[in-house]
Amino acid sequence: MTPVRWRNWAGNQRAEGIDVRHPRTTGEIATVLHEASVAGRRVRPIGSGHSFSGIGRPEQVQLVLDRHADLVDIAPDGLVTVQAGIPLHRLNTALAREGWALTNLGDIDRQTVAGALSTGTHGTGAAFGGLPTQVRALQLVTPDGAVLDCSADHEPEVFAAARLGLGALGVLSTVTLQAVPAFALRMEEGPMPLAEVLEDLDGFMTSADHVEFHWFPHTDTCLAKRNTRVPVSEGLAPLPRWQALWEDELLANGAYAALIATGRRVPALVPPLARFASTALSPRTATDLSHRVFVSARRFRFRESEYAVPRDTVPGLLRELARQTVARGWRLPIPTEVRYAAADDVPLSTASGRDTAYVAVHVPARSDPTDYFATFEAMAADVGGRPHWGKEHGLDAARLAERYPRFGEFVAVRDRLDPTGVLTNAYLDRVLGAPVAVA
Repeated sequence: MTPVRWRNWAGNQRAEGIDVRHPRTTGEIATVLHEASVAGRRVRPIGSGHSFSGIGRPEQVQLVLDRHADLVDIAPDGLVTVQAGIPLHRLNTALAREGWALTNLGDIDRQTVAGALSTGTHGTGAAFGGLPTQVRALQLVTPDGAVLDCSADHEPEVFAAARLGLGALGVLSTVTLQAVPAFALRMEEGPMPLAEVLEDLDGFMTSADHVEFHWFPHTDTCLAKRNTRVPVSEGLAPLPRWQALWEDELLANGAYAALIATGRRVPALVPPLARFASTALSPRTATDLSHRVFVSARRFRFRESEYAVPRDTVPGLLRELARQTVARGWRLPIPTEVRYAAADDVPLSTASGRDTAYVAVHVPARSDPTDYFATFEAMAADVGGRPHWGKEHGLDAARLAERYPRFGEFVAVRDRLDPTGVLTNAYLDRVLGAPVAVA
C-alpha cells in the first residue's frame, strides 16, 4: 500500500506517510485492529476530518469508515441502527423520508455518526442534550479484535464511556440512536443588542426550545436565533429558494469570506466592516423540517476553540472577551457563538453533571490563533470551563481530571480495553495520559 497524506477540514492538522484502510464490515475492522496490535502499530479512526483538535490525526494507520456507512434498520419505536461511518446529512435525509428525526443536532451535518459521537457534538437547547445522549446501544470493536455489543444493560461501563469515547476505547461499528417522530422548527432570527441578551441571559436562552446567538466582535450587536418545535401537521413555510440563496449563501457565507479576505490584506478594516455587517442583519422567520433549520452551510474555512462553562459565567466571559479584543488589538472577522445544553450522565461529556453554556470563538483557517485562543482558554479555565474534544485547546490529563468528576472512570475503561495504546496518538496521550502498559 502506498503511503498517503492527510489533512483535516480546516487544514491545521496534517500527516504524511500513513497507511489508509477502508473496511467494509465489522470483521474487517477487527482484522485491521488485530494486525496493528500484533505489529505494535497505532491506528486512528477518522470520519469527515471536521475536528480542529488533533484527535483524529493518524500517526501510522488510518481507518476510514466511508465503506461502512449504511442505514441498517429503523424500528417501529424509532430506534435507528446505522453503520457508524454514515454521515449525519445522509442519516437526516433517510430519517425524514420515513417520518423520523433526531431530537437535536449541531449546526453542521458533514460529520459521520462515529466522529460526532466520539467528539461530543452538540446543538443548542436548554432542555436538550448532545448527540451522545441519544445513543441506546452500540457495537465496539476493541484493539484486540474483539466485538462488544454494549447497552445500558450489557457491558454498561463500556457503554457509558463509549457514547463519547474519543475513539480511544475501540472503533464504533454500529450505533443505535433513539429517533423521534419528525417535527418542524419555527425559526425566528434577527439582530439584538448584546447588552439586552446578557441582561437576562437565562430568560433569553429559554425563550424558545432551541436558542443561540452570534456576537460580532468589535460591535455591540448579535444575531439571535430562536427555534420553536411545532408539529409537521401544522404545515411548513420554508424560506423561498431565492431568499435562502441570497441571505445564506451570498450575504452570510459570501460576506464572511469577503471580510476574511479583506482582513487578511488590511487588518485595520476588520472592525469597521464587522460593524457594517452587523447593521445589515434583518429579521426573518420560516418553518421547516427540523434538520433543515438546525443545520447551516459553512462555505468558508475557519479554526475554532469552544469551551463548556457554567451558564451564569457567560455575561462576564463575553464582556472580558470584548475588553481583551480592544486591549490586545485583535482583528476578529468571525462571530462568537453561544449555545445551551442540558446536563447529562456521559463521563466525558462537556455537559456531564451540569447544565451548560457553550462559548465558541473562531479565526480564519490560515491565521494564527495562538494569542486569542490562549487568552480565551485562560478565561474559561477561571470559571471551570471544559474544552470541546474536537476543538482546539491546550489542556492535559492532569488539568482535565480536575474538571471531569468521572475522568478516572473513563481512563480505567480505556486502560482495560487498550492497554498497549493501539488507538492512541499524541493528542490522546496528552489529554488522557499514556495507557497503563506504555506509561
